[in-house]
Amino acid sequence: MAEGAIDLEIVTPDGVALKEKVSSLTAPSVDGEFGVLPGHSPLLAALKTGIVSYMKDGTEVKVAVGSGFVEVMNDRAVLLTDHLALKDQIDPVQARLDLKDADEGLERYAGEPGAAEYLELMRKELWAAAQLTLYGDPPPPTVHTYYEAASRSIEASVTPSETPEH
Repeated sequence: MAEGAIDLEIVTPDGVALKEKVSSLTAPSVDGEFGVLPGHSPLLAALKTGIVSYMKDGTEVKVAVGSGFVEVMNDRAVLLTDHLALKDQIDPVQARLDLKDADEGLERYAGEPGAAEYLELMRKELWAAAQLTLYGDPPPPTVHTYYEAASRSIEASVTPSETPEH
């Protein structure tokens, strides 16, 4: 390995999707974005859907990744993720349609908060937003909470005769 370099590997279910020698990288974790330089202390973190950036030969490169895990040890960073997209692979029209479908699904969702269907809709929304951000056309920020889903779930389970009168 070159002096002052990090071996970066991004692995998806299809195998090693990206392998580079980089001088630094930043990645989104569930606890916030973190940076890695050569000599970084060992680290294991939950990876959040978002943008990973790294410096290679003095040029910043960005990729979109899905959720997963990252391990940093001995100047090697391995990201295990469910998705990886490079900017030139993104179809912004399809990503916008995917985002719209996920948002509409979340608005209609009346099931239990945290249920598999709800989490899958959230995953789709976050992945579409990450792709659009990498492409350079980020969507407006949206916040969906378990509280919103719980409120809709409760509203859907209350019949009109049970609704208190004002």
